[in-house]
Amino acid sequence: MKNNRFGIVIAVFFCSCMILSGCSKREKISGLQQLDGKEFAIPTGTVADQLVLSKLPKARFKYFNSVMDAVMAVKAGKADAAAYDEPILKNIAAKNSGLVVLKEMITVDNYGFAVRLGDRQLKNTIDGVVSDLKKDGTADKMMKRWFPTSGNPAPMPEIASSGGNGVLRMGTASVTEPFSFVDGSGEVVGYDIELARQVAKKLGKRLEIVNMDFGGMIPALISGKVDMIAACITITSERSKQVLFSEPYYTGGIAALVRE
Repeated sequence: MKNNRFGIVIAVFFCSCMILSGCSKREKISGLQQLDGKEFAIPTGTVADQLVLSKLPKARFKYFNSVMDAVMAVKAGKADAAAYDEPILKNIAAKNSGLVVLKEMITVDNYGFAVRLGDRQLKNTIDGVVSDLKKDGTADKMMKRWFPTSGNPAPMPEIASSGGNGVLRMGTASVTEPFSFVDGSGEVVGYDIELARQVAKKLGKRLEIVNMDFGGMIPALISGKVDMIAACITITSERSKQVLFSEPYYTGGIAALVRE
């Protein structure tokens, strides 16, 4: 009888080990199509799950409070991939070893600045600044500064403006590193902020940053509380009915992050 009980205990033990190991072992992912039917970690409140399903209809989902929580779930083996904005996932992967963003995108989107529908003059100024920065090589330096392959973004350079022509108010959500985020000194910095400073310099104005929730940016722009907005904003036909977008300054989209 004792031998039978011992055998049962051993059998239960090994079954438990097999179940646990099965949960922690996940297929090595090297291509996007491997993720059809796999588990995605998704930040709650985003439409990333709907976009994943448009490409991978058999995908399954787990939801997390933030993109960082979703990424850490992938690193811990609790999900096969995380889906979110490609540049933000790349930024996180650069600072966390063992993670990689797949080259094939789930969706491809353009990001731009937005101004009020009637403010074509400001839009044209933004477009001109973006074009000039690409021509003189500054845009390439900005990309290397804000999108390193490993480590943290480099400090933002000083961009002086006379401010003699007044104030240019920019609305942003400083939770979209490396486009807009708060650095160690408490200052809002990022690719979008540097670009906005170049626009303010061109206009001879002082840039004023108005930090707000992402969902409040378009209403703040329409109501006149700010002159322009930027924070990794995707240019869409629906948003274009409410605001006037600049020409795209970055092409990204929704991507998948997996364990390397």
